[in-house]
Amino acid sequence: MSFPWAQEYKPANAFTQWVDERLPLPRLVYNAVGAGYPVPRNLNYFWNFGILAGLCLGLQIVTGIILAMHYAANAGVAFDSVEHIMRDVNWGWMLRYAHANGASAFFVVIYIHIFRGFFYGSYKAPREMVWLLGVTIFLLMMATAFMGYVLPWGQMSFWGAKVITGLFGAIPLVGEPIQQWLLGGFAPDNAALNRFFSLHYLLPFVIAGVVILHIWALHIPGSSNPTGVEVKTESDTVPFYPYFVAKDGWAVGAFAFLYCLVLFFFPNALGHPDNYIPANPMSTPAHIVPEWYFWPFYAILRAFTADFFFIPAKLMGVLAMFSAILVWFFMPWLDRSPVRSGAYRPLYRKAFWILVVDALVLGYCGGAPAAEPYVMISQIASIYYFAHFLIIVPIISAIERPDPLPYSITEAVLGKDENVPLSASPTAPFPGTQHPNAHGHA
Repeated sequence: MSFPWAQEYKPANAFTQWVDERLPLPRLVYNAVGAGYPVPRNLNYFWNFGILAGLCLGLQIVTGIILAMHYAANAGVAFDSVEHIMRDVNWGWMLRYAHANGASAFFVVIYIHIFRGFFYGSYKAPREMVWLLGVTIFLLMMATAFMGYVLPWGQMSFWGAKVITGLFGAIPLVGEPIQQWLLGGFAPDNAALNRFFSLHYLLPFVIAGVVILHIWALHIPGSSNPTGVEVKTESDTVPFYPYFVAKDGWAVGAFAFLYCLVLFFFPNALGHPDNYIPANPMSTPAHIVPEWYFWPFYAILRAFTADFFFIPAKLMGVLAMFSAILVWFFMPWLDRSPVRSGAYRPLYRKAFWILVVDALVLGYCGGAPAAEPYVMISQIASIYYFAHFLIIVPIISAIERPDPLPYSITEAVLGKDENVPLSASPTAPFPGTQHPNAHGHA
């Protein structure tokens, strides 16, 4: 984000100047996360989840590299190699638990980050590319997490791989060849385990590359903010360093406390006990479930129980499961409201909280057995999920009367400047809307 009042980088000493002239890395860091990057002064703690997501990615890459030094991607010894890590490698148990629980922490952070974007309209112009790259990161995360879940080669790993890769078999004509190509055979075995391990090791670095593009795209228009009002003057911003570095530091400390609490006291709370049983193709678990962060989409998959004319139920479930994420790509064009923030959109705000409840219901049903009443609840929740994005949001954006917006970010924080006339406000969304008072809608 470039503003005329942004500070120019001036090297502090001769050595830094010499480096910056030949490799402008100091200048890049200064403009990306230093005093040369102005950010809106009213960012709340929901904006800290971006840095937490980067922290989780770094944690997963570091622990994953060390674990790969001791893991054997062979169906005959994979389970034993994980036990070797847990029992014989110095601090291996902590590395393994840190990696497994780090995946859960990563998804918690990302889900909050995404739903913050839904509420505050972070997908709206001019930040569409930031949003599209963010959804791409989420898809890559899901692929990486699925392949990682297979690697311990326990019962849930094996049967999860069999069920999920079997979904591709529902695609007409090309489904079974694709499934066999993914597995390297007709069932999960050595070939599949080697492929999944290779891709699980590679994809985090692909994610890191897309994260760089995501941050690059963010720095062009600058960060959004809780009001949705764009930056107008220097008083609307503060330098990223030291103000938001300190705020991010507090969030990192709080995250580290909660993460270590789970890591050292409840390391298996989010896992499935059947994955401590070696994979057995001849023994099907009574209840096959993926990791908890897949449950909402798994519930959508299982919501289709009957064929629709010539379309098999399995195929409809697969299409719905992938569409549940792909629909996010179209949010910048489905929501046509001129107001970004849900804080000033009363109808949209109600629909958003219903969506949150709906997603939690889908998550609960996805982890429950495939029986009634969970299947029926999944069907109702799935209908509302797609209706929210494809019907409710477009209708609300067309008929909603938003609340008045503050004239500027500074006004939202400090109150209205009496020297600014009411006629100067360009943000009243409809004729006759009154400008907010000093304590109104900030």
